Amino acid sequence: MNTKEIAILIPCYNESKTIAKVIADFKEVLPQATIYVYDNNSTDGTDEIARKAGATVKHVYQQGKGNVIRAMFRDITADCYLMIDGDDTYPAEYAPEMVESILEGRSEMVIGDRLSSTYFEENKRPFHNVGNKVVRGLINLLFKNNVRDIMTGYRAFSFGFVKTFPVLSKGFEIETEMTIHALDKKLAMENVVVGYRDRPEGSVSKLNTYSDGFKVIKTIGRLFKNYKPFVFLSIIAAILALISIALFVPVWLDFQQTGLVLRFPTLIVSGFFMIAALQSFISGIILDVLIQSSKQSFELDFNKIMELRYLSTRKGK
Repeated sequence: MNTKEIAILIPCYNESKTIAKVIADFKEVLPQATIYVYDNNSTDGTDEIARKAGATVKHVYQQGKGNVIRAMFRDITADCYLMIDGDDTYPAEYAPEMVESILEGRSEMVIGDRLSSTYFEENKRPFHNVGNKVVRGLINLLFKNNVRDIMTGYRAFSFGFVKTFPVLSKGFEIETEMTIHALDKKLAMENVVVGYRDRPEGSVSKLNTYSDGFKVIKTIGRLFKNYKPFVFLSIIAAILALISIALFVPVWLDFQQTGLVLRFPTLIVSGFFMIAALQSFISGIILDVLIQSSKQSFELDFNKIMELRYLSTRKGK
């Protein structure tokens, strides 16, 4: 009888202090799973420690978490993928519940929600706390949802999600990209509240509060433009139209009083702003049609991939 394949994915960069414990903890709660550690140019022996702890170790030489996850998703085939950071901040005890949701078909992605439990008490970096709240608020506002933790590194995925998710980000903004992709494609998501503990002494975060925070905000803007072009360009059109009207009103008032156009340059600039507003609005309509077509293609591709997976599973029985 065919058994379900579970892959535990651990992207790592200089996690020698914690990686052995993380591997041991997840082996205990999911003994049937295969643990993969993808080392991203570590200089502290993380790869050797992981290998001795029983993990399958591979190397990714392009720096950045997004690059590592791209390699993982391309290389590995499984029924369920559990992604976890190698810094021992996420307890393993929640993993079976997250995996069960995927294997039972209830969701395509399960989010390990830190922010609803102990994150704000455990995390000693106040700007990270603020950043998580800001990102969560922005995503839920722009995409009209209520995802509780946008940037968590503790997630479970289905085969369908992994093999249809286009990884575009290079760094830590990858989690934001995953969430927006799931929201846009209406993929089933489940929220599991998980505990969180701060890094142990001697373990250093690779996340730069300011530069990586800026990248995440930039990614949200880029994905908002790409996934919701009509709304994005309509906002730009409205701003341009307001500027045009603000420039036109004084010209119109002068004309009402004197019967003459006394500010031709202002009138011309006003006209250009209004033309730009109309172009932006029409571009939004055109791009929205293309996005809808892309969503239809995604649904067909998703169904095709799942059908091929089903057929290969049947042959393996």
